[in-house]
Amino acid sequence: MMLRARERAAALLCLAGCGLAGFAMPAAAQADFGGCLAGLRQQAVAGGIAARTFDSATAGISFDPKVIESSQFQPEFKTPIWDYMAALVDEERVEDGQAAMRQHASALAQAEARYGVDRYTIAAVWGVESNFGKNLGKSPLVQSLATLACSGNRRRDFFRGELMATLKIIDRGDIDASRLTGSWAGAFGQTQFMPTTYHRLAVDLDGDGRRDIVDSVPDALGSTANFLRVAKWNNGHPWGYEVRLPDGFSLAAAGRKNKRPVAHWASLGVTRVDGRPLSGGDAAGIIAPAGIEGPAFLVTKNFDAIYSYNAAESYGLAIAVLSDRLRGKAGIRTAWPTDDPPLSRAERRQLQVALAARGYDVGEPDGRVGSKTRDAIKDVERRLGMTPTGRPGAKVLQALR
Repeated sequence: MMLRARERAAALLCLAGCGLAGFAMPAAAQADFGGCLAGLRQQAVAGGIAARTFDSATAGISFDPKVIESSQFQPEFKTPIWDYMAALVDEERVEDGQAAMRQHASALAQAEARYGVDRYTIAAVWGVESNFGKNLGKSPLVQSLATLACSGNRRRDFFRGELMATLKIIDRGDIDASRLTGSWAGAFGQTQFMPTTYHRLAVDLDGDGRRDIVDSVPDALGSTANFLRVAKWNNGHPWGYEVRLPDGFSLAAAGRKNKRPVAHWASLGVTRVDGRPLSGGDAAGIIAPAGIEGPAFLVTKNFDAIYSYNAAESYGLAIAVLSDRLRGKAGIRTAWPTDDPPLSRAERRQLQVALAARGYDVGEPDGRVGSKTRDAIKDVERRLGMTPTGRPGAKVLQALR
């Protein structure tokens, strides 16, 4: 889900950390929703949006408490890194991605040539954001953004701006209102642009005169490449690679922003994960998302370009590793520091099937772990004498088997 890096970081830190104190209580906000919409209508018309566009786009919408609920759970910040990575970079996604790249080879080649971003990185963003166009999100943008704009949250003005940008898309006829569905926060399309980002960076790669990142794969891929170009992607350079840290290495020296010449890290005893010496002379940082016992990575400015798409290191790492897997390279080699290994999406579906067979209502076994699946897992954990976490791990799956 893409905001401008600084705006997204501020929004997510608030949404993840402010809790309910950052929002008006849903009942109060819902009661005043009509009055808030009236004020938004005035703002829209003053901003050049036709009154009929606003009226048509907001007809029948209501305050959506589920949007507020979703805003309290940010997987990039609350999910263990090994679970987050296992769900986004598994064999299924690699195989689907390679098939999608073959199918849309021409569009990827065109985007790569025009914007100077390699096709594997473009495709990795596509895969992480929408599973190669399969999951575009079902939340109506106007309703979600109006809910956030009227909820009394501390980022009210930000979400009002995104709502106005959405209304401009509709007013100009760029994308039909019925196709503007996406995430709870307003990201939409094959590679999940925020509406203001769409206006700045979306492109018409297929040449039909419209910038349609929902139904045109070329436009979506070209727009993503354009974003990364503006974020200073340097084609031909790696995002980084997995490394092995020497004994006694202090994580105080690590951090994406704490870049030093590669020779500096080599002098400290950092090597590639296979023991080979480091290569490249550009400045790079070291990240260890699971701590000193887990995998570590040397990351370059190209990683920063990926990071700017979503302002979370776990997200950036998922795209980076998926891009390598799509190239045919190996994945992460160092084991995550957990005695309860994460589950792939296929294994999560197996877990859901096993839970359903025992009478739990987990919905459609789709590999997505929502509240129903988490509640069912907690109940199983209690019955097994385990601490009820609701986490889909190998121990629970093995116990159910």
